[in-house]
Amino acid sequence: MVIGSVLGEVHGGFQSWGLSTQWHWVATARRLSWDNPAMPLIPYALTRPFLFGMDPEQAHELTLGSIARLQNTPAACLWAGERVNDPVTVAGLRFPNRIGLAAGLDKNGRCIDGLGAMGFGFIEVGTVTPKGQPGNPKPRMFRLPEANALINRLGFNNEGLGAFLANVQRAYSFRKAGGIVGLNIGKNAATPIEQAAQDYLTALAGVYPHADYITVNISSPNTKNLRALQGDAELAALLGQLQERKAWLAAEHGRQVPMFVKIAPDLDEAQVETIATTLKAQGIDGVIATNTTLARAAVKGLAHAEETGGLSGAPVFEASNRVIRQLRAALGAAFPIIGVGGVLSGADAAAKRAAGADLVQVYTGLIYRGPALVPECARALAK
Repeated sequence: MVIGSVLGEVHGGFQSWGLSTQWHWVATARRLSWDNPAMPLIPYALTRPFLFGMDPEQAHELTLGSIARLQNTPAACLWAGERVNDPVTVAGLRFPNRIGLAAGLDKNGRCIDGLGAMGFGFIEVGTVTPKGQPGNPKPRMFRLPEANALINRLGFNNEGLGAFLANVQRAYSFRKAGGIVGLNIGKNAATPIEQAAQDYLTALAGVYPHADYITVNISSPNTKNLRALQGDAELAALLGQLQERKAWLAAEHGRQVPMFVKIAPDLDEAQVETIATTLKAQGIDGVIATNTTLARAAVKGLAHAEETGGLSGAPVFEASNRVIRQLRAALGAAFPIIGVGGVLSGADAAAKRAAGADLVQVYTGLIYRGPALVPECARALAK
């Protein structure tokens, strides 16, 4: 949703221009990109009004489609940003810096290289389910600009495991430059919650050979009963099965792939402590805190505030930080935590780190602030 208007016109121009014109434009773009690699050629302030005049999901698809077509070409300088060099090792992986993209923006893994060019140290794509599914009925995404927030009830819309893995395998430049790719897995909406483990096991086996790390998403509010898997007995049973399968996969593929669990912000302290105990008992490698919230107090009275779905952006910032602090207290200093929720500035990213996160992810902030947010956060986290 970041720069789709301009990217669409650039892609259309490439199709209609003569060969000599194309190469002149490419050479100019390449020269400008090399001269100032830290600055995208298209200021986000110019494209945001156009995108915010569109339906949110249409703007999202326009942008991702354009990035997918133009990534790994000189046209990527339109949105490319500086990658801050701040290497850190978390869960046995060497991250180029501490700022990443949260799952949900690129559900099908189409734009790993293009999004990575914004300066991210890591990209998480998905959530992918074993079978493709359309998600919930439209409209299902709503902006709340007064609150720098979004509400979505997408419902794990994705093309399924086969298409997802084909896209992941096509990506090359981000990883070649040292970027880390996480693959986020979930269950199909049609699968009864009692059989959810089978979907997760299928997805785990599919993504394992292609992931730097894997995230088990049990906290989306948009798949019926999914959050029930955060319960004590349910979580222990699911993670026990996944760890058993993961051990077989590690032996089969000759490599260990860390596994994270993504949890919700709508948990009380006792629930967070119970989850932390289960994560340690099951030998899980890390936790991501948090997903979107069902709470609406921070946006009461705003247009779209009563739409069902998960609320993200600035209103989830404090709730996410609270869960991170509680997790850090319960898990100790060494357990890997990725913080996400409401990061719209470098100061917000630093606050996540201060709360106890080792790494930080953005999503809604990227929509409101554009690509410049990425190096801003990376620099703040490097201090």
